[in-house]
Amino acid sequence: MHLYGTQSVDEKGQLIIGGTSAVTLSKTYGTPLYVYDTALIKERARAFIQTFKRASVQAQVAYASKAFSSIAMYQLADEEGLSLDVVSGGELYTAIRANFPVERIHFHGNNKSDEELIFALDSGIGCIVVDNFYEIEQLKRLTALKGKNVNILLRVTPGIEAHTHDYITTGQADSKFGFDLNNGQADQAFQSVIDDQHICLLGMHCHIGSQIFDSAAFSLAAKKLIFKMLSWKKQFDFTCPVLNLGGGFGIRYTEEDKPLLPETYVEDMIKSIQSEIRHNDYPMPEIWIEPGRSLVGDAGTTLYTIGSQKEVPGVKKYLAVDGGMSDNIRPALYQAKYDAVVANKMSASSTTTYTVAGKCCESGDKLIEEISLPSVEAGDTLAVFCTGAYGYSMASNYNRLPRPAVIFVEEGKHRLVIKRETYEDIVRLDCSLHDKVLGE
Repeated sequence: MHLYGTQSVDEKGQLIIGGTSAVTLSKTYGTPLYVYDTALIKERARAFIQTFKRASVQAQVAYASKAFSSIAMYQLADEEGLSLDVVSGGELYTAIRANFPVERIHFHGNNKSDEELIFALDSGIGCIVVDNFYEIEQLKRLTALKGKNVNILLRVTPGIEAHTHDYITTGQADSKFGFDLNNGQADQAFQSVIDDQHICLLGMHCHIGSQIFDSAAFSLAAKKLIFKMLSWKKQFDFTCPVLNLGGGFGIRYTEEDKPLLPETYVEDMIKSIQSEIRHNDYPMPEIWIEPGRSLVGDAGTTLYTIGSQKEVPGVKKYLAVDGGMSDNIRPALYQAKYDAVVANKMSASSTTTYTVAGKCCESGDKLIEEISLPSVEAGDTLAVFCTGAYGYSMASNYNRLPRPAVIFVEEGKHRLVIKRETYEDIVRLDCSLHDKVLGE
């Protein structure tokens, strides 16, 4: 049994997270419940940041907040000295509400609206990562209209396919993101922005995928981007002050996963970049990276209450929990795999193979296809590990299920950071057929 962060087992055979019993947490806040071990988040953030500092390399470590966005999470990121990667007006609004330093906010996205870009410009954020030619024209028009200057990075696709699921691979040539590095699009984008009076080009950005377990792909991406930087230096006498290699650092979901330490990813990245620029007499750029899942993924545990069971003789035995694809869509969407334990029976032997099913009205609502657990009863607490990334962020109200609460735990203290939705919340934005309509 692999435990994460500060997790342990007490003398009662109960799972402990952040110094508090998972059973106590489930009784206090109800289930389903997302529990974040904030000590582990801090440990990961410091590992990334301190590795750059030890190497005396200027850097920004930006939390890729699509993994999990909330006011409290943004405040925690700020306290740890992280920058922030947002991908929508909603995430930017949340960051503003959290009083996150705007100069450390980077805005991504392949289809930013005028309203979102105006919001970013008016807020004075640190950088906009430009994704396409349409966005270049938007920025030219809006910065001229408002008389505001903006820092940008050009997102490029280096043509690298990381070893990951097709849906979460973003660096290949046919990606929906970015300017192709190999067919002249990146050069065209460079020439389109370099002389604009309101746009300041900082450099390039790429993101080659997610759940990457080795550093070779990052080194190859760095080499390809630096080759382009060298060509811009030679042709236009332009030096890129920033090189952003994105995120995608893998975590351990099951025993099959073998991720590297944060320090190893960073150290190998630095070595590759330094080797390339020293060989070509190019000044060392500031390195930006964007860890998301690797900061919060295995710091998160979802607690469920076990309900009904169903046995199909000779085929499988189901146990059902009080959540499912409404709070974790990844098994249905990506065929993602998870480990789990019975939080109130940690000392019991695993004797039965179950399929963990959710309560949504879908045959495909299965959180775990096969897992060996102790014999369970209704009312037991199931703890599913490594749900901190893309659990709450991708949660829905499918079947009109309220989204769960989120809590932070550390050193025996627990804090509610997102309230559980109520049925009233579910219908709050609904309009009655009998409400007055426009034109009456």
